[in-house]
Amino acid sequence: MVSPHFPPDTNAATHRVRLLAPHLPARGWEPTVVAVDPRDYEGRLDPALADLVPPSLRVVHARAWPASLTRRLGIGDLGLRAFTGLLGTCAGLLRRERFDALFVTIYPAYPALLGPWLKRRFRVPFVLDYQDPWVGAWGETVGGGAGGRPDLKSRLSRALAMRLEPMALRASDAITAVSSATYELLHDRYPWVRETPCADIPLGGEPADFDALRRQLRSNPWFDPKDGQVHLCYVGTLLPLGFETLRAVLEATALLGSRRPDLYARLRLHFFGTSNVTTPGAPWRVLPVARALGVADRVTEMPGRLDYLDALTVQTQASAILLMGSSERHYTASKLYPALLSERPLLAVYHEASSVVDVLRGTAASPTARVVTYGDADRAGARVEAIYDELAALVDNPRYDPGAVNWESLREWSAGALAGKLAALLDRVGVAARAGEA
Repeated sequence: MVSPHFPPDTNAATHRVRLLAPHLPARGWEPTVVAVDPRDYEGRLDPALADLVPPSLRVVHARAWPASLTRRLGIGDLGLRAFTGLLGTCAGLLRRERFDALFVTIYPAYPALLGPWLKRRFRVPFVLDYQDPWVGAWGETVGGGAGGRPDLKSRLSRALAMRLEPMALRASDAITAVSSATYELLHDRYPWVRETPCADIPLGGEPADFDALRRQLRSNPWFDPKDGQVHLCYVGTLLPLGFETLRAVLEATALLGSRRPDLYARLRLHFFGTSNVTTPGAPWRVLPVARALGVADRVTEMPGRLDYLDALTVQTQASAILLMGSSERHYTASKLYPALLSERPLLAVYHEASSVVDVLRGTAASPTARVVTYGDADRAGARVEAIYDELAALVDNPRYDPGAVNWESLREWSAGALAGKLAALLDRVGVAARAGEA
């Protein structure tokens, strides 16, 4: 299982394999994780995150070129820095031992190209896993230019992805993704992909993470959960296509101020990790919009990304959790399942085609989960009144009702259950490979 990001790295991509791999032995598969050596990560490391990895899980580290060197050449992507190291490490393992499958998760995307070479050289079935689309809106409608518009670098990145993605897909024996909408985009772009087995395996929740949090309580310097205020917390990156949803939520907050000043005075909106970077001086993303709409007095923003266990601390101590999607149909929230397991009321605003909506409606009812949807025609900005209604009701009574949660259904989205789904796909791929050899 190739996962460039892995604990103690705090990048969001670290959790995909961390959550799935420990549960595979119970389903008949013994995983070996190949990850980048912690010395070669640029981001912040969290030793407590590494403690969540069972000692029984085999992890082999590959070296990456130093970022201090590659950035002089304009290369910072971990997938590029670590490509040769990952290739050599995987080839060495496959040369010495027998493996029944190769699983590569992206992002970063470039390690997907390990699959075609290793499959051809060692005759090992290859499963390509999408945490995010390889070819998405980046470089087409959004990018690294002024105002979030596409610039030359983002356009070139997209053009390169359009050339490289088919190479990886043609070699894959199966495709997994956090949402069926992700591989449906592949079906539209490359009709021949329909012949490849696909499975949607969301980013599940791990109850053991909350057990670890209770054993090692972390401080909460951001707000006092016992001060009588209603602390509505959003944790996660605010993507460029998510600003329309953010604006609708803040417009609903402004309505609360004009119609129910008593509730408005009780509300505190907290946004954590909106920029997805950990370096000092991360740009504000929410506060400029809040100021423009006159609600900055209710809003605090910490744009730097929180460590995973700090994020869980915020969610478990919040009065309620805010979940927001983007205008992209494929959008899924990696924070959805931790939010459900945090046992706090939720306010969710999502595109009606997002898998998040189906999961929430199948696992939690109001008042535990308040869901507002929008669509391609009926955009988020047209749903401000509906958001206001749910926001006002939530602030008036931020009640969590465990009886409103379908715990049996929620277990279907646990990391263990989803690992079983992956194991079934690996069984299918392995049988097909053995039949081909025969």
